[in-house]
Parts: sequence; structure tokens; C-alpha cells
Amino acid sequence: MPQTKLNILQVLRAPIGGLFRHVLDLSLELEKRGHKVGMVIDNSMHYIQTDEWHKQMEQNFKLGIHTLNMSRKFGITDFTNPFTLNKLAHSLDVNVLHGQGAKGGFYSRLARPKNSIALYTPHGGVLNYDQNSVAGKIFNNIEKMLMHRTSAIVFESAFVKNKYIERIGSPKFPAPVVLNGLLENEFLPIKTISKPFDFSFIGELRSVKGIEFLIDALVNLVNSDGEPAKLVIAGDGPMRTELEAKISDLNLSKRVKFLGVRNAREVLAMGKCLVIPSLKESLPYVILEAAAAKVPLISTTVGGIAEIFGPTTSSLIKPANVDELKSAMQGFLDNEKAAKQEAKVRFDFVEKNFTIRKMVDEIEQLYLSTLKN
Repeated sequence: MPQTKLNILQVLRAPIGGLFRHVLDLSLELEKRGHKVGMVIDNSMHYIQTDEWHKQMEQNFKLGIHTLNMSRKFGITDFTNPFTLNKLAHSLDVNVLHGQGAKGGFYSRLARPKNSIALYTPHGGVLNYDQNSVAGKIFNNIEKMLMHRTSAIVFESAFVKNKYIERIGSPKFPAPVVLNGLLENEFLPIKTISKPFDFSFIGELRSVKGIEFLIDALVNLVNSDGEPAKLVIAGDGPMRTELEAKISDLNLSKRVKFLGVRNAREVLAMGKCLVIPSLKESLPYVILEAAAAKVPLISTTVGGIAEIFGPTTSSLIKPANVDELKSAMQGFLDNEKAAKQEAKVRFDFVEKNFTIRKMVDEIEQLYLSTLKN
């Protein structure tokens, strides 16, 4: 383990979702390795876990938990927050400011004190905007202007790196791809419940996740017992009411169950096959978690998903295509044995390439080598 101990601030907007899970895992492991870590997060919204989470995290992170008003939309606080963050970084004698996501990356690089480094991990971020839209053009230009204040970029997938180079340009600083890593216990097998649903979905209930296509595909599916296929949905979001209405209109209410936000492994145990019909993604943790648990998967050829599927990429389907999705789902129902064999091949690939130790080793070394230069 390196002898140099660092003071690190992780800067992100929302303490929810896959981005937050990545930052939390990384930060806890860095603390175990003797570094001091703090987080700067948004205070403009109330998150379900915030109050309890603050108490727990204050005990884990030596540099504490700090808040700024980080609105999703661009506003006046985006001019003042970098100055506030700069003062905080000085007071904590920070070596490393690591911005996670669009807002975190924006603030951390503008706030970078002397004798410190500022890194950025996009997690999609500005790259999710249509590059021909007004917002896309503005954010792409901001990203280009920030390149001279960037010490390094950590790309979570080759897909995101290629997209960044295409839109922003080739980085003149270290820009490795560091794949997300799973904890050791996430590679343990899951015991499926006695009467599982045929399919499960885990994620935010918003249009980019493609869940409306999943519901349409479910309509006439029949499982091996001759019964209509059933779906369990875990997550919440702005489309929930719309989706419930759609399910009712299609007479699927007895075949679809909403759970709300739940632990991923709990939900994976409830379904025989996880379906993630996303229209856009970066490198989704939920697919990693299912692969590590040897759960059969159906997903789309978007973002970095193919990098998780590895030798099984040929089974990925086109996004926004109900017929192709329906065919893949019926194919699973007709031949679960083949799907489980494919899941084993995918598990072997993920177990080798997506571990927490590998991820943190690479990011920690990047911090240290960038500081030396």
C-alpha cells in the first residue's frame, strides 16, 4: 500500500443512484487504506436517506460531509459555489478534488486550489445531452474550457471515453478507463424465492430507462407453465403514475407489481431474469450486480453495457424495439437453461474484470501519479 496519505474531497450532486453508489464504495475503501475522505453534496432537495445517512457517513469519513445548493439546472449558485468549495478545500488541506458527474466536475475544477489536483468522472454527465441542442452546445463548450483546469479524467467505460473524445477532443492529461467494481459479497449466489416473477426491472422510473417498452413487450408473453408472464418493478421516479395507468389500460395489473425502492439483490432474488431496456446508459451497476449474481439478463446495446456483457454481447438487443424485446423475453421463457448457461459465462468475465479492489487500486494510483507530475 502506498505510504503517501491523501486528503480527498469527492464532489457530487445527488446522494442517490449508481453514481452515488460508486462514490461511496470508492470513498470507504480509500478510508480503509489510510486516506482522509470527505464528500460535498447537494442540499437543495430532501433525499429519503439523508438524515440517517449523514450521521452514519460522518463516522466513516474523516473530512466530513458538506453541502452546497447544487440545482440540476444552471443558476446563480453555479457562480458562487466554486468559491465556497475552494475555501473548504483550503481549510481541509485537500490534495485531491474529484468531481463526480456534471456538476461535481464543474465545481471541482473551478475550485481547484494551488498544489492540488482536480479530477473528473463524467458518469454520462454533459455527454447525455443532444450535442446539437442549445444545452448540449453550451455544456460541450464549457467542458472544452475546463480542460486546462483538469488534472485527469477517469472514464467509467470505453464508450464514455470515446464519446468524450468525439465531442470535446482528445485529453492532454491522463484519461484512463477504470471500470466500476463490485464488493466481494456481491459475487455470492442468490437464492431465488419459491414462487419468483418471470422478470424483474430495477431502476429509476423515467423515459430514458425504456420501461414503457418492457410493459408493451409483456402483454402476450406466456411462461413454460402456460401462464401469463409476470413482472416485478423496483424503483421510483416521475413516470410511476403514467406507468401504472398504462399497466391498467393493458389489463396487466395482476401481472405487474411495484415495489418502490429496494435493495438490488433482494429484487434479483424475486425474478428469474432481469430486464434493463434502457435507451441510454453509462456503465450501470444493476447489470453488474445481476451478472455477479449469475442472474440471466436481457438488455440493450447502449452505453457501456456491452463492456459488461463481454463474451455474451451477441445477446444484446436494439433499444426502443418492442418486437425484439418481446422475442428475447419469450426466448428466455422457452429456454431458461440456455439463459443460465450464458449467465455463468458472463459471471466469469465480470468476476475477473469488475472488482472493487481493481477499481480502487487504479484510481488511487492515478491520484498519486498525477500529484507527482
